[in-house]
Amino acid sequence: METVNVVLGSRSYDILIEDGLIGRAAEYLAPLARDGRLLVVSDEIVWSLLGERLRAGLDDISIEPVLVPAGEGTKSWNGLSSVVDRLLEHGIERRDHIVAFGGGVIGDLAGFAASIVNRGCNFVQVPTTLLAQVDSSVGGKTAINVTAGKNLVGAFHQPSLVLIDPSLLDTLNARQVRAGYAEVVKYGLIEDAAFFAWLEANGAAVVGGDGAARQQAISTAVAGKARIVEEDERETSGRRALLNLGHTFGHALEAETGYSDRLLHGEAVALGCVLAFDFSAEKSLCSRADAERVREHFRGVGLPTTLAEIGLGVVEGRGARLAAHMQHDKKREGGRTTFILARGIGQAFTDKSVELDEVATFLERAM
Repeated sequence: METVNVVLGSRSYDILIEDGLIGRAAEYLAPLARDGRLLVVSDEIVWSLLGERLRAGLDDISIEPVLVPAGEGTKSWNGLSSVVDRLLEHGIERRDHIVAFGGGVIGDLAGFAASIVNRGCNFVQVPTTLLAQVDSSVGGKTAINVTAGKNLVGAFHQPSLVLIDPSLLDTLNARQVRAGYAEVVKYGLIEDAAFFAWLEANGAAVVGGDGAARQQAISTAVAGKARIVEEDERETSGRRALLNLGHTFGHALEAETGYSDRLLHGEAVALGCVLAFDFSAEKSLCSRADAERVREHFRGVGLPTTLAEIGLGVVEGRGARLAAHMQHDKKREGGRTTFILARGIGQAFTDKSVELDEVATFLERAM
């Protein structure tokens, strides 16, 4: 078993990573089950595929499942209200632990519900997708989507524990695995050039389901995120903002495609990273060679690397529209959007001087 500790004073917690861990979930969750009971928030698809495995791993612990429809649309005011109402119907108390059992949508939704129900209770992340295992389950960011944009209403609320079982990924289709892999690559691009080089050699094995490669990739990515979260838990110093590499462009692409299955979040992040490096190269911040390495790696594992591939071909004014979506970015300060750019692979930095008109022109050329 790999153990990564997130050191945050009284809010510190462990991330446990091991194939088959769900089969021993009771060992870690029994101390958190008040009166031998846990409330589990999951979506209908995850529960149908994995619910019985979780039940079996919890031994004699009684569980109350709170199920919601699968998909990004559930991460909404209505979805949040429904989850909170049902948690209260089940008699949730402040000492209770909610188990978030699913992908990023469930982790965000259940975590936000935990932060507000009874003025705050505890929760545990048991992520079931690669994207959630290496990114959204770690760090305490919880949120829902609103009309103005993605993840704009939420709270920082750290989990008590994260249990990562890579074998749960065997239920995912290839597209979902590739989408999650984009978040793995992000950590190499931010500050670990050696990890990116390792992924260039082993990425196909990670995506293909090789157990050893998959666990090493997850452990390295999670440790990278833990270090950054420890330094900047609430994104006040700007250090944690680096984790948004690819996301400013990516969220704009998601908005333009209607937050639908037409473009999965991880696919948007992959293309967003490509665009961030291309934009950096255009500004002579990093080399064209590094930008091409990024593009070729994502292309090699089957992720989108051009706007045309996701149906955003040449349309007059599209660049301006994409740039306009960025005005709702959470990292905006003083009326300016913070961009995560790069001086090279493993050398990401924040830049608050970028003009959106400049980005719009760049995106027009990128079509």
